[in-house]
Amino acid sequence: MADWNGTDLDRVAAAEELDLASERANGMLRDPVTMWVVRSGDRLYVRSVKGTDGPWYRGTQSRHQGRSEAGGVRRDVTIQPADPGEYAGVDAAYREKYGRYTSIVEHVLTDRARASTLRLEPR
Repeated sequence: MADWNGTDLDRVAAAEELDLASERANGMLRDPVTMWVVRSGDRLYVRSVKGTDGPWYRGTQSRHQGRSEAGGVRRDVTIQPADPGEYAGVDAAYREKYGRYTSIVEHVLTDRARASTLRLEPR
């Protein structure tokens, strides 16, 4: 696992949204999908409101690689499933960062959404 450098980590974590383009089986990038991104510790995470059935989530499963862009930082990333032990920290990060969107943030805090928690690692 590669680590984010401090400046890039801070910039991506501070961004309101992240664009993620996952790689198809043939290595070509899909169209980017805009989503919320949170930081827990020194790691970045995304989730699908639709859980593992969400189309963009399913798209990440062919190669577990893609390209992210947020806060002026564009990086090729490895997309790894988060361990369930990471969920509580990610939940707290979503509440803190997006809590002002009360009726929306609850959708990324369901068991269905938690099951789709992905960690973005630079490559």
